[in-house]
Amino acid sequence: MTDPTQHFFESQRLRLSYWDWGNADAPPMVLVHGGRDHSRAWDRIAEAFRDDYHVVAPDLRGHGDSDWALGSQYGLPDFIPDLVRLIEIVGGPATVVAHSFGGQVSTITAGTYPELFAAFIAIEGTSSLQPAEFPEMSPAWMREWSERVRGFEKPSFRVYKTVDEAAQRIAEANPRLPADFVPDIARYAVKPVEGGYVWKFDNWVHGRTSMEIRRDERVQFWRAIPCPTLLFYGDESHIAFRVSPDAYQHFPNARAVTVPGAGHWVHHDQPALVIEEMRKFLAEVHAG
Repeated sequence: MTDPTQHFFESQRLRLSYWDWGNADAPPMVLVHGGRDHSRAWDRIAEAFRDDYHVVAPDLRGHGDSDWALGSQYGLPDFIPDLVRLIEIVGGPATVVAHSFGGQVSTITAGTYPELFAAFIAIEGTSSLQPAEFPEMSPAWMREWSERVRGFEKPSFRVYKTVDEAAQRIAEANPRLPADFVPDIARYAVKPVEGGYVWKFDNWVHGRTSMEIRRDERVQFWRAIPCPTLLFYGDESHIAFRVSPDAYQHFPNARAVTVPGAGHWVHHDQPALVIEEMRKFLAEVHAG
């Protein structure tokens, strides 16, 4: 197997990174990582499907080797043109596989540009529909958002002396990760600075935007996704309260799979089962 190659493209005046596993004549598959993650966390899924698909995985803006957005604008709408541009580059419609925040980005994109999606797989990527603390725009909501993003102006990042030390932190944060995979994830998750290494992602990603899509509004996008959809959930996920396991009811053509013995990173915790379910789903898509 040849290693994937890194490429860059322009979107909204940002230089964004993506990795390509080759097989350009095959149908495209785009793997979209979650918040504070990076594209190479998909390595094992990419290896499993590279013979049948042209697999690519982007670093979302503010993550990995992609540019950071100026200011604090990292709302869901800001990511949509980036994903659209990448799918256009690889030649959609594409099978899109997305995790967590990447799933939220992808569902909004799929509802807005359904013609670019041949099939969609979201791993813990459908947000909760529980009422938010501030269900509508108001002075109180705006003040809460403003104070939160102003807090990011005070740098607070930890410097790890070695990549191994950063890998240890990753293992502590997610003990379920396969031990032999942690060093690879860490290698692409950090960048060198004076005194050691820091995470590549922009902490301002947490600020999102003052014009965010609200929880109840997301259902409109789910309902506008006509392609076959598979939703994965981990039965031991620590963010179960933040995702909607009944979301499939709002999709025109979706089913959900709850994976036993899996936390939020379902594809890391139970990769063989996830790959098996993905293959079964995609075989049904192609047969249909």
